[in-house]
Amino acid sequence: MTPALHDILPRIAGIPLENIANIARQAFDRDTIIPLWFGEGDLATPDFIGDATLAGIRAGHTFYSYQNGIPELRRTLAEYHNDLLGTALFPERITVTSGGMPAIMLAIQMLVGAGDNVIVIDPVWPNIAGAVQVVGGEVRSVRLEQGAQGWQLDVDKVARACDARTRAIFFASPGNPTGAVIPIAVQRQLLALGRERGIWILADEVYHRLVFGERVGPSILTLADAEDRVLVINSFSKSWAMTGWRLGWLVHPPSIGPTLAMLTQYATSGTTTFLQDGAIAAIRHGEPFVAEMNRYCEQGMHIVCDALETMGRVRLPVRPRAAMYVFFEIEGVVDSRATCLDILDRTGVGLAPGLFFGPGSESFFRICFCRRPDVLADAMDRLGAALA
Repeated sequence: MTPALHDILPRIAGIPLENIANIARQAFDRDTIIPLWFGEGDLATPDFIGDATLAGIRAGHTFYSYQNGIPELRRTLAEYHNDLLGTALFPERITVTSGGMPAIMLAIQMLVGAGDNVIVIDPVWPNIAGAVQVVGGEVRSVRLEQGAQGWQLDVDKVARACDARTRAIFFASPGNPTGAVIPIAVQRQLLALGRERGIWILADEVYHRLVFGERVGPSILTLADAEDRVLVINSFSKSWAMTGWRLGWLVHPPSIGPTLAMLTQYATSGTTTFLQDGAIAAIRHGEPFVAEMNRYCEQGMHIVCDALETMGRVRLPVRPRAAMYVFFEIEGVVDSRATCLDILDRTGVGLAPGLFFGPGSESFFRICFCRRPDVLADAMDRLGAALA
């Protein structure tokens, strides 16, 4: 017998079920769809990563393993950050997770209780809000300000949103869906605020390798001391084309490594061992592919933005500097979900509604431009005709 909804904890039952996947389900049986709604490119994982993973399986790396991640991968990730950023990380500051979302969930479970709040800088990927709600916390939105210079953060607004129950400030840089990069000077202000108030800073750096024309984006890790209240979330999904692998990591103060190991034990009992062999190969041998992914996304961004800027109803003050998305507004729209369904029905182009990315984005839409040029050109032709 199906349990009644009232048997579910109210805080869980109250989490919205509507998301981008619900929009996509409207067209799963249509083969003419151009799906630009998900945060996923169309490049397959490079063979050298798969080969290393298969070698791990053949070597018998199929048993239970370290909850914080295998030592070799943790060392490799520490060296990766040190090479990129000039930091001095060591393996005890790294915990490997089964994806970027589990990294966020571990952080929220560790820090936030019922009645606590988290300041979330938006527009932002909606899953952070869901994670806070799962543990009974409150999301307090502070919106980036959009202008001729792009999306910018007013740290004074963040400070005013904090109170005695604020446990963390979450920001993503580069951002999803905006492609905004928060300058290091602003990240320094956030770190100072966290230190002053005793508030944790949660920084999502999943797209830090996809800053166009740059090797890496600015990182709060270059500012923070080892035991600062700073957690940095990262993932193999985007830069190495490994979305389906479900591999990520956290950079954290060394003192909380055992706590993260304990939470991992109760969540997953650890990340799949042979997948971590592939992750080591990705870090050690993947720089040419990461550079290719960066160029691929930048090319896609220009194709999409060139087209959007010719559409009279579209408002796009500035092109994204990073990531794999453009977040644009269509004049006259009040319900982006309904408009997405209409565009899908009329053109076969799948967009993500802006309303999922935070308050104030109801007239916005997100396109993922990590796609082949011909596919993007076709999608923009269809969209232009629909908005004419």
